[in-house]
Amino acid sequence: MGIIGTIVVGFIVGLIARALHPGRDQMGIIMTIVLGIGGALLAKYVGQFLHFYSEGQSAGWIASIIGAIVLLVIYGMVKRNTASS
Repeated sequence: MGIIGTIVVGFIVGLIARALHPGRDQMGIIMTIVLGIGGALLAKYVGQFLHFYSEGQSAGWIASIIGAIVLLVIYGMVKRNTASS
């Protein structure tokens, strides 16, 4: 998949993750794309570590969305800690 395909998939995964995650996230379109791509990468490497995926195999849509939600939770925790400091 080319860079344009990666951006489109990252945007879709990021939008779905933001819709499923409760709460209000103030992110722009670029951060949504980065969130989706990061979630897919997180799912891929965790899946390879747990032997769900073989080397060179990418994560599926559901795993990518779960990875993006995990990143959203981590982002919310970091944002909350820096706001209270």
